[in-house]
Amino acid sequence: MKRICIIFLWISTSFQALAQDADTVEYLPNKINNFSILPLPAIAYNPANGWMFGVAAASSWYMGAPSTTHQSNLVFNFLYTTKKQWIISSKSNVFLADDQWNLIGDWRYFITSQPTFGLGSSSPNELSMGLIGSEPVLEGEQQMDFSLIKFYETILRRVGTSKFYIGLGYHLDIHQKIESYTGETLDFEADFSHDFYNEQFGFPTDKYTLSGVSLNGIMENRDIAVSPYERNYAMISYKINPEFLGSNQSSSTLLLDYRHYFTLNPKRKRHVLAAWVYGNFLISGDLPYMNLPALGWDMFGRTGRGYAQGRFRGEQMAYTELEYRFPLQKNKDLFGGTVFVNAASFSSKLDGEKLMNTINPGYGLGLRVMINKEKRTTITADYGFGQKGNSGFYLNINESF
Repeated sequence: MKRICIIFLWISTSFQALAQDADTVEYLPNKINNFSILPLPAIAYNPANGWMFGVAAASSWYMGAPSTTHQSNLVFNFLYTTKKQWIISSKSNVFLADDQWNLIGDWRYFITSQPTFGLGSSSPNELSMGLIGSEPVLEGEQQMDFSLIKFYETILRRVGTSKFYIGLGYHLDIHQKIESYTGETLDFEADFSHDFYNEQFGFPTDKYTLSGVSLNGIMENRDIAVSPYERNYAMISYKINPEFLGSNQSSSTLLLDYRHYFTLNPKRKRHVLAAWVYGNFLISGDLPYMNLPALGWDMFGRTGRGYAQGRFRGEQMAYTELEYRFPLQKNKDLFGGTVFVNAASFSSKLDGEKLMNTINPGYGLGLRVMINKEKRTTITADYGFGQKGNSGFYLNINESF
């Protein structure tokens, strides 16, 4: 597997100067209160991108009194690679005063490359030739260069005084300048997985657009979203991608997301058992290859520790994860640890593979460093193991889910 090792260099004194004492802040409705930002100069490396340099930043604030308003947060990355690639993203979850409105944003601009392995849960690691019908198609690791413009924004309104929200979203993905290659000379001729799939379903192979609107329902019952100790969260999102909004073809998808956090020790709430169930399903029509549900392509890229992003892909995706989080100090919260297990399954119409025919498990352990106790801002470092030699190191801001 291609490994990514990101080293964040943090100057604690500059961050602490930005943090305010929550007890002394006068909270104003629909204003930014108790704002703090954590800038992190970043150095990263992986074989596909080479060395990456830039800035990562985490920001949090309240738009109202903390007793009635969830904490808002934003994570931003700006990275440039030695292979002249750009990785820029902004992901936000904003609650207005008294939690009356919830705004969720996911904006990205990538000029990047990434391996793909074909569709379904049975795709091999090593490059080889397979047959779909009588057509020779590559399976296993194939490199892809592409650029991505992604703009997702969802606005939800709280239902009365409940924990439920409903709202609409707009979602735009533009993949362009797509090139597939192997990086080695082959002694046989076969189509790339990406190109063969797109040609079969009538999509271009070099550029395509998916533009749609969604109807969304959310239950937000977590104590603090970035690092929950208790309660639960649920989301359902039905998205339609009509041609008149710019999509190459019309389609619809359904996304289901449920998370539950069990406090194992009420006197030491950092002992948490966290459970996650996630499903992403094509309901009607067809999607371009890179828009199909894939491992590691959820909003924060946290599914599938133990495997590379995009290692598995298909029309239907089912995923689950269980993680035990615990403190490493008796009376302090600076350091913590985690152990986790996960499992994923994907379908493929071209291969006739059904969802749950094959399940790919992963497992691992990690270290947590809580750099802001009040807001539970945490740096997470995990090492995950998958099947067939897949493994990887993951360094992020805030908990995985």
